[in-house]
This record gives sequence, structure tokens and C-alpha cells, in this order.
Amino acid sequence: MRVVAAVAAIGAALWLTLVPAAAQAADAGFTRFVASLWPEAQQAGVSRATFDAVTAGLEPDYKLPDLILPGRPKTGAPSQAEFVQVPADYLKEARIESLAAYGRGLLQKYRPTLAAIEQRFGVPATVVLAIWGRETDFGRHRLPYDAVRVLATQAYVGRRKEQYRLELIAALKLISDGVVTRADMRSSWAGATGLTQFLPTELDKHGVDFDRDGRVDIWRSVPDALASAAQQLVNKGWKPGVRWAYEVRAPANADCTRGVPEVSQPIGQWLREGFALARGGKLGAGELAEPASLLQPEGIYGPAFLTTNNYFVIKQYNFSDLYVLFVGHLADRITDPRPFATPWAATKQLRTADVETMQNELTRLGFYNDKIDGKAGMLTRAALGAYQKSARLKLDCWPSEMVLRSLQTAR
Repeated sequence: MRVVAAVAAIGAALWLTLVPAAAQAADAGFTRFVASLWPEAQQAGVSRATFDAVTAGLEPDYKLPDLILPGRPKTGAPSQAEFVQVPADYLKEARIESLAAYGRGLLQKYRPTLAAIEQRFGVPATVVLAIWGRETDFGRHRLPYDAVRVLATQAYVGRRKEQYRLELIAALKLISDGVVTRADMRSSWAGATGLTQFLPTELDKHGVDFDRDGRVDIWRSVPDALASAAQQLVNKGWKPGVRWAYEVRAPANADCTRGVPEVSQPIGQWLREGFALARGGKLGAGELAEPASLLQPEGIYGPAFLTTNNYFVIKQYNFSDLYVLFVGHLADRITDPRPFATPWAATKQLRTADVETMQNELTRLGFYNDKIDGKAGMLTRAALGAYQKSARLKLDCWPSEMVLRSLQTAR
């Protein structure tokens, strides 16, 4: 362990030496890159005065994640940290209840606005409140980054340069049009901004001036921010009157490899196969006919869910099952104080590098054909389960050291 620590220390020292040098060498290139954007910005309707004012003295932020820099180890997004977070850590009960309690107060405070949003868009008030709560702690969290600097850096040396180039131009247009000031345009490390966290191009597609003051203001106007979130969900396929998911108890003989979006059938059919509503009760004919997919975030362990189309609509807001579970459950908790009926079971998750190794091995064996990202998502768990079947291992669809060793032995 001491040798490993020493090597790590040397690597860190080299990293600290190389990055500033690389950054300094690239600054001139960054300045030229930003200047080269003027024709594109002009075509988009950005004024020359705004372009010059916003880009004057603009410097890149080479400390951002998801960049590709000379002399710097390749890094992924924070969501791809060294250890994958288990659901119990992401969905901490104390955090959920704290947000739900605050959300109940906001439900009363903004009741007329929320009722009008729900009537117009068909998205429940609790869902848009939950998005607001998850994204910026109901506006109590100040976003830490200068959005323009983030977008410019990502457009210059990020992994998704073309996407961020468009986002940067869109941000300049928002400032040029007087929609938002440069000072107010704070963002996450990925450039999402406002109370409900929109990328600039998303705001252009889905923004709503709900308070009718002549501009879409998701930074200071709660009505605009919440209505824009609702409009985005509608534009991505939200179906009014349908829940996001139903927590269920899976039968002992349930096949966890069926837990993929492509396996969809009416909720009534799932119930006939032995799945049961976790808290009992009966569903109406419309609910029983609603198509749903099986979600078992911890394989056969922990809670199970039947997820509707609206689950996957929320997932387009943020492509993470844990994010959707957080938002959906928080929305429920604002009006229902009960936690998940089944407690989360996993206390440990494989390292991201190990999950990547697992994905590579599953790909080599023909069980997996999706991206290698170190995340144990739906498709990875299903592929893992298919391998477990073929290798006559316990079928649990959960990435463990035992299954990883088996895959490596199979090589």
C-alpha cells in the first residue's frame, strides 16, 4: 500500500506540474477560438457590443471535469466518480424528507401558480416542485460556475465540443436579447442554468413566460422556471394523468433480465404474473391498461418499480435512473409522508473501472452492446443477468466482485 501511495503521490505531482503549462500554452489558442465564433454569433443575432463585452478577458477553466487536455489524465463527469453511488446514498431519507417538508410549504405558497401550470400542461404541481428541489434546492443553492466560461471551455476542449459550441452561442444570444445578465447566468459544471437547470438551447425550445412580463426568466421568476420545466416534460412526451412509476414487490421467480425499457406490457399483465403493489390497493381500468417496464435498481435486491412512459420522460431531463427515482419519490413525498415500502439493500457498489471492465467483458461475450461508461444501468444489469444465466450463477442482475471474477476467468 505504501508503494501504491508513493506512486500516486508522484503522479499527482506530475499532474500539478503539467496542467498549468498545458493551460498556459492553450490560452492563446482559446482566445483565438472564442474570437472565431463571432460570425456564427452574428448570424444567430448576437450584437457585436454584447459579444465583445462578454468575451473580453474570458479565460478557460481547465479545472472542469469532462475535458481533454494535453498533460492531464482523461477524466469523466462527476457522475462517473471512482465509486458508483448506491441508491441508499443518493436517495438519503433525511434529505428526501427535508426537501419534501419544504416543498409542502411551497405547494401552499405558489398554489394558484401551480394549479394554473397543472391545468395548462397536465404536469402535476408536485413533479415540477420536485425538479426544482432536486436541481437547485428550491433556489436556495447558488450555482457555482460562470455559465459563459463553462460553455466556452467545454466548446474548446470538452468531449462534446459541437454541442457546447451551440450552447455557447445560445447563451450569448440570451444575454444579447436582455433575457438574462452575465452575472445572473450561473451554472453547474455542465453549463445548466436557472432555478430548474436548463441548457441555453433547451430554454429556447421549452421556455415559457408564465408571469407574462415579456421575457422568459428562469433565474428569478418561479412561475417561469416551473412552467418551463413543465413545458419541457410535455414536449418530450409527458402523458397527463399517468403516474411516473408504481413501487411493487416482485415474485420470487421474477426474471430480472426483463428489466429493460424494451420489455413493456400493461401493468395489469405484470400483476397477473405475480407482481404486487408494494402498499396494496387497487388500480382502475385505465391504470391497469397503462404500459410499463420493470425497474430493479439493485437487481433482485431492494425496491422494484413498474415504470410508465412518464418515468422515461423525466429521464430525458436527466439521463439517470437515480435522478428519476429521486424526483419521482420526492414528488410523492410532498403529499404522502411514507418512504419507499421496501428498504434499499446494497451497501457497496463496484468501482467505475471495474464496472467498465465488466461491460467490456459482457460486450466481448455478446451480452452487451451499449456504451462503456462504468455505470450499472438498466442495460448493464440485464446483460449481467443474461451472463449469470449462461454461467449458471445466481441470477440477481447486480454487479458484484464474484461476477466480475467469473467474467475475468471466462476470458
